[in-house]
Amino acid sequence: MSKIRTRFAPSPTGYMHIGNLRTALFEYLIAKHEDGDFILRIEDTDQQRQVEGAEEIIYKTLKDCGLNWDEGPDIGGEHGPYIQSQRLGMYKGYAEELIKLGGAHYCFCSEEELQKQREEQGDSFKFDDPCKHLTPEKVQAKLDAGEPYVIRQTIGKINETTFDDEVYGHIEVDVNTLDEQVLIKSDGFPTYNFANIIDDHQMQITHVVRGNEYLSSTPKYNLIYDAYGWDRPTYVHVPPVMKDEHHKLSKRNGDASFQDLVAKGYLPEAIINYIALLGWSPETDQEIYSLEELIQVFNIHRISKRPAIFDLDKLTWMNGEYLKHMDFDRYYSLIEPKLKETITRDVDLKQIAQLVQSRANTLNEIPEMIDFFEALPDYDLEMYKHKRQKSKKETALVALKEAYRVLQDCPWTSEEEIHDLLMALPEMLEMKNGQVLWPIRTALTGKQSTPGGAIEVAYILGKEESLSRIQVGITRLAKDLESA
Repeated sequence: MSKIRTRFAPSPTGYMHIGNLRTALFEYLIAKHEDGDFILRIEDTDQQRQVEGAEEIIYKTLKDCGLNWDEGPDIGGEHGPYIQSQRLGMYKGYAEELIKLGGAHYCFCSEEELQKQREEQGDSFKFDDPCKHLTPEKVQAKLDAGEPYVIRQTIGKINETTFDDEVYGHIEVDVNTLDEQVLIKSDGFPTYNFANIIDDHQMQITHVVRGNEYLSSTPKYNLIYDAYGWDRPTYVHVPPVMKDEHHKLSKRNGDASFQDLVAKGYLPEAIINYIALLGWSPETDQEIYSLEELIQVFNIHRISKRPAIFDLDKLTWMNGEYLKHMDFDRYYSLIEPKLKETITRDVDLKQIAQLVQSRANTLNEIPEMIDFFEALPDYDLEMYKHKRQKSKKETALVALKEAYRVLQDCPWTSEEEIHDLLMALPEMLEMKNGQVLWPIRTALTGKQSTPGGAIEVAYILGKEESLSRIQVGITRLAKDLESA
């Protein structure tokens, strides 16, 4: 068996959308599972759709995800160049050879002639090219006269063509449904489909992975392979990634690209883990995989035929699992910029990071979770009432006053000191723990939900700030109850 070689061949037209990245991932895993080669090729022949900087985005995205290529535009290889616009000189020669082999022909028809057939045939339009019946002499005469032309595929007199796909199995296609596609345009440039075939052959690509929307055009590709006498590649057509049951994920519809997700606080390794499971399933119930583990377990035959629905909630959960189990030093270096942007007071940021690590599911959740450390937000006094904690404004005021009294004399040298002082209050006041700790946390944070409880927060805030915030709570509650 020859060495497996796959290729990712994106067009530099903008950000990397999730479906495109999943194709790259599957191609990478198929190659690496068998110690094969993963090739990067940039298909930039559609100059009008190109976006400045998009090529760099492709490189950065793949590198950020760990999908390192073995051959490509930046590192070279035996089968370059790996940018399609740098390969333009050879396609026309291949097309002319295909004409000699009977797999293509010159077409001199004008746009008006095509339009006439479109109007006559309606929705079932399939161009019936009269030029394929021209004699060699008439063709040469038109070429000598300088008449504009395209080179079209010639589909011979066969009724059926078949191929096998690794996902969809044996496919049979009625040849009469296939149109004779343009291979070389009138400007001499190759079409995407033709350049793709030539490049894949020249680069010795063994496995072609692409969306299942290409199933219908694969027979036309195969007829060209056959005409040249080349081996067909192994086809792996994958189902689409859907926004819901009826709509495909699409950047044009505002759906998130890889870059959007990273900007929203998702980790590249979590994104890769999640999209690996979109349309592919492992043999076990395991859901968290490193890239190395995916390489080991990936099996083409476990790719589903059914569309996969992108579930942002599932990705968010998975991202949270990555953050929770991350080495703390790496975690801290990752979130330190967000901590410093949010908190300018002199507090221990590493202690705050430890509180947040087990609670935040995305990096972007963190600022809102911790902004109370910077300044006490304005909060509604109704927050002191908590049915489950059996806290009322009256009991909250008693708890705050006693907490202020005992904390005044606390040296504040350890969290344990604060813990012991505050945990002695419920018994002394004949209250539940929640009736004491809930009001203190509310006074310290001004939030209903925080990373860390009253004791942890008080220790990080420091004595002066904690007492000041508790006093604010006492003053506001007392005034509120007096006016009630």
